[in-house]
Amino acid sequence: MPEFYDLQIHINGEQKFFLNEKIVSKYSARLKKMIDQEKRRTKTKKLGIEIDDFPGVFLGMTEKVSTCNLLQQTETFLAGMFYWSWIDILVCLKSCFPIFAHADSSGLVQKLISALLVKIAQNSDTNFITSSSSSSSSPETASGYRFYSSSKSTPDLIKSSSSSKAWWFEDLAVLPPNIIEKVIQSLGAYGPDNNSLILTRFLLHYLKTAAQSKAINQLYSKCEYGGLADTAIHGVVTVGKEAFSCRGLLWVLRIVSGFGLNKDYKVGLEKLIGGMLDQATLDDLLVSGHDRAVYDVNLVLRLIRAFVNSDEISIHKMKKVGRLIDKYLGEISPDQNLKISKFLGVAESLPDSARDCLDGVYRAIDIYIQSHVSLSIEERSRLCGCLNYEKLSLAVCKELAKNPRIPPRIAVQALISQQSKVPKELDYYNNLSTSSTTQMVLYNDAENFLEENEDMRQNLTRMQWRVVELEKECREMKGHMSKLVRHNVMTIPSHNRTLPRLC
Repeated sequence: MPEFYDLQIHINGEQKFFLNEKIVSKYSARLKKMIDQEKRRTKTKKLGIEIDDFPGVFLGMTEKVSTCNLLQQTETFLAGMFYWSWIDILVCLKSCFPIFAHADSSGLVQKLISALLVKIAQNSDTNFITSSSSSSSSPETASGYRFYSSSKSTPDLIKSSSSSKAWWFEDLAVLPPNIIEKVIQSLGAYGPDNNSLILTRFLLHYLKTAAQSKAINQLYSKCEYGGLADTAIHGVVTVGKEAFSCRGLLWVLRIVSGFGLNKDYKVGLEKLIGGMLDQATLDDLLVSGHDRAVYDVNLVLRLIRAFVNSDEISIHKMKKVGRLIDKYLGEISPDQNLKISKFLGVAESLPDSARDCLDGVYRAIDIYIQSHVSLSIEERSRLCGCLNYEKLSLAVCKELAKNPRIPPRIAVQALISQQSKVPKELDYYNNLSTSSTTQMVLYNDAENFLEENEDMRQNLTRMQWRVVELEKECREMKGHMSKLVRHNVMTIPSHNRTLPRLC
């Protein structure tokens, strides 16, 4: 169609437009000037003009050049955006992203956001009003919003929403992060100013969508979401336990961790989760790890510290967390990249009062040793150092003594600790015998034996059988003592009764 155009305009080196010189010159003062300059320079009929940094070049298409010009038509068109459809507003906002700086500086972005908020206010139970005392309902005053509840019902064409997810969440999730930042800033709820539950829920939904969408990840970098993540976490910490369970908070942490969260906000969130750790389950704590680790043990350690340091922790909650951490230890033990120091850090993170029994900790240690076959005797002994042997059940203590993976010295110490579990009813018998020195003799003999005899494990097995014999004799003595109590017999004649020896 060469007869219809005699002018080529190259925009930003990417697009080419074929235009009629007379028509363009009639409406654009800027282009007319550029055409005249190009004619004088080239002295050709068919011209080509290159325009870079478009649309930052002002085209001068005002009423002074021609009536009903493009600038006036554009302003008239934009003035009616408050009457546009919801979809039209979203499309225009999204299209602003490639030219965001120009669209924002011209005020176009703010006008579109205002129209967007008006639509939300008109069609949901959550409304926005200006922070000023003005009662004007003109669309042009729609800036500087805050929230209030409204009795308006949602239109039939908009899906009914639950208390946790409003109808507009999904639609706004497609907008770029810089546009969403402008929306939140328009509401005066950005960063530390956010105390709105519904905005917090929206931001979490928005961040979740961004984290799960490969297409979005290709368009925007993670750092572009940092301010939104901080805003969301400030809202979560502000509303806290009133709106989120421990599991919900851990879900929040998973969502925002990939967006460069501010350290102070992250610490605040972890402190909030730690204070509710007694509500967590094992699955909640199994967060994927980093640097080849299967699980994020460092996170759990920080949560435990926050729990221990929180105020007014009852012994019931402490023991509940103790049982949870024992299960967690059993789950993380097979991880080949789990260091001994990390394992011990978790095992020793709670006070002694958190556990009545350490059977779970022993079983986790055994799993760790089985899974890490190259551990030295010193390393295995170090692992067992977190055990209070007196808090092991007799059955587990016997199992430990027979376990070939446990260092012999540890096995002996565990067996000796069981002496303290002899029933108090046998105190009388212990006073008649030489039992006051039995424990010391047994310990010294075992120590000397292990140091002098090369066949330690064989002799330890003999000691294990001796423990079985002691158990049998203890049961017999308890039965005998019960008979004496029933007959009110306070003494035991030495001439007609032989008492079994403990060792």
